[in-house]
Amino acid sequence: MDLTVFGATGGIGQEIVRQALASGHRVTAVVRDPARLTVTGDALEVFRADLTDPEAVRPAVAGRDAVLSGLGARSRRDAGVAARLTRTVLGAMEAEATRRLLVVSAAPVGPEPEGAGLLDRTVRGVVSAVFRDIYADLREMEAAVARSATDWTVVRPPRLQDKPVSGVYRTVVGGSVARGNFVGRADVAHAMLAMIGDAATVKQGVGVAY
Repeated sequence: MDLTVFGATGGIGQEIVRQALASGHRVTAVVRDPARLTVTGDALEVFRADLTDPEAVRPAVAGRDAVLSGLGARSRRDAGVAARLTRTVLGAMEAEATRRLLVVSAAPVGPEPEGAGLLDRTVRGVVSAVFRDIYADLREMEAAVARSATDWTVVRPPRLQDKPVSGVYRTVVGGSVARGNFVGRADVAHAMLAMIGDAATVKQGVGVAY
């Protein structure tokens, strides 16, 4: 497949690029600073852009089979970037009639897991309060994605870890993973790539966790 990855220098984004190349896909990595992209490969195209203008991004998404985004705030100071930059991506995709989109959000933005105990609900409430600016940004991003003409999937991981890909994780389409408190960035990337061709995940939020 021909894939485009936004946020390609982030933890999840670089994993998407690395795993996609290893699986034989052709990848366009959209970055602001190419020097920060440590992944290389013959099937990799690096596309430099600052994501302020959908017109400038259109060549990066034109004719692609899917677009995957790891865009998001690196800290509370960056709150607002997920919604703002994703709107640029959506504008470019809609202009080029590129349909398939997968984006990363966060577990607390999704529904409460079925059977969540008091401790889980308490932790979820505390985390949501501490990072309320970031989660408000992600909710705005999710709303923009849901309004779009794309065949979207929103992937909602809990706390992220730096671990090698295992392929052993749980997913819940339309919900959240019960007692799923952690997941590796590499496994989030693995899950996103696996969901590209999964019709059951289209226009759905998907929880992913160990």
